[in-house]
Amino acid sequence: MRTLLSLAPWALWAFLAPTQAMPAWPELQQELTQALEDPEYSAEDHGFFRDYLAQLNSLAPQQGQIPLAEQRIVLNVPEHLYYFSPEDAELILSQLWQNVPGTGLNSHGLLMPVAFDPMADASWATTLHYVEDGYIDDSEAQTIDYDALLSEMQADTRQESMQRAEQGYPAISLVGWASAPYYDGETHKLHWAQELHFVGYEENTLNYDIRVLGRQGFLQMGFIAHMSQLEQIQGQMEEILAVAEFSPGHQYSDFDASTDKMAAYGIGGLIAGKTLAKTGVLAAILMLLKKFWFVALAAIWGLFKGIGRLLGGNKAD
Repeated sequence: MRTLLSLAPWALWAFLAPTQAMPAWPELQQELTQALEDPEYSAEDHGFFRDYLAQLNSLAPQQGQIPLAEQRIVLNVPEHLYYFSPEDAELILSQLWQNVPGTGLNSHGLLMPVAFDPMADASWATTLHYVEDGYIDDSEAQTIDYDALLSEMQADTRQESMQRAEQGYPAISLVGWASAPYYDGETHKLHWAQELHFVGYEENTLNYDIRVLGRQGFLQMGFIAHMSQLEQIQGQMEEILAVAEFSPGHQYSDFDASTDKMAAYGIGGLIAGKTLAKTGVLAAILMLLKKFWFVALAAIWGLFKGIGRLLGGNKAD
């Protein structure tokens, strides 16, 4: 039986002008449209199909070359990824995933795989933020003791967890590196992943981060995913790292010590940060938890009975 969310084969890179005319998830949108005309589904099912279809139809996915941060950065988005603007990111993160209003608008957009729609269990997203804190000296990158850094971060996380628990959030612990920090001195790109555990949640959370260094700051790319998706993300890491580049004049090598601002931290500080909130860890975690909390709660409410039947081929009795 054909499923609604079948995986699309990975495609070759497309370094093209941005395109916005294509539907976001055409097979899903087509099947939702057909389901709306099927009298065997209930009125409740039809209501969900109609609302979700309207939200999908309002999205304007882009691929190809996309400028960000006032032309400082250029994304080269391949055919197996979609880029969504801050306005579309707001719909996905704040409306569909039930985050605080402004979550998407306060970003530079997000990347999502073409293979999964936003409410699919296997979906993931990469949020984009440009931070202009100054030029980051990378001279310490090869001498950092990442085991010692992890111990410091675990202690900071325990302290932060106690503060968050007092505010009603679940307790959190930093289990360890899901992928140890790696810095490429030629491309000036840094990536690492943390495994985090939340009390009350069966599966651990993956916080995967990329930093692309530039002349005046860095691009932050944060993955929102489950630990079970680590292998999938790592398998695409080389391609994802190639998506973002700083424009000429804004590249790391363009730094002018006589005029440009220096950041107050180096590579180690970029990884560790001062608090969870500062490093963006907490924000990404809350997005993930909000998403799956909303999916679970919606299932209890019966909002997703329709999509479940559509996926499984079972209609209303």
